[in-house]
Amino acid sequence: MSPKHYALTMLCLLHGAWGCAGNPHVRTRRLNNDLLQVDGPLAGPFKTLEELASNACELMTSEPGASNGKYGFEYCALYYYSQDEDRFFLSYLSDIRSNLDARIKSCEIPRELNDPNREDAVILGGAHTHPHNGKFAPKDLNAASIWHPTRITSKGGGRVFDRTMMMFIKETTGEKPGECRAYSYNNYTRTVSALRSGEWIPIGQVYNDDGDLRMFEGKGWLP
Repeated sequence: MSPKHYALTMLCLLHGAWGCAGNPHVRTRRLNNDLLQVDGPLAGPFKTLEELASNACELMTSEPGASNGKYGFEYCALYYYSQDEDRFFLSYLSDIRSNLDARIKSCEIPRELNDPNREDAVILGGAHTHPHNGKFAPKDLNAASIWHPTRITSKGGGRVFDRTMMMFIKETTGEKPGECRAYSYNNYTRTVSALRSGEWIPIGQVYNDDGDLRMFEGKGWLP
């Protein structure tokens, strides 16, 4: 076991009842190629990506610690598409950190999927929760975060998708406590969108490799 793998494993175990072994929704492992693999599906099938995002937001932000503000931590998952079923699915979760600094909220996005019942599954992107920051962080939007290839075709050639990262946060204060908000970052167009009234609404554009975001006129993180 590599030093990095050992450290991440120990940190995962230190989460206690909230950690990898104690949460039935967490099913992740590190492969020999050092990538994380998650099982699937935890949720689905969904007819649309909007339906998936809305449900995934509620599910993932309701996990233990996911909405505990500065004392919380992040969960990660994959979402994917089956051409045979023409449906979308959410994988089980990972809570393995990408940064061992406890002051930094982080979660390493899995890159491999284990769903034996859907050999045609195509991974469309990752999803993660924020415990308190209601915006994408620059590290989520910078060039290093982009998952290549950024445009993919379903197995069988039926549909073309832009690979997209989703982020979820549940409001605990403000005018709408308990509201779950979903955002997406399209790795192909580098556009950030917010899920509002069941539709993805573009709110900004990443304009450099550092992940700096320029908001569209009249748009913001909140409606």
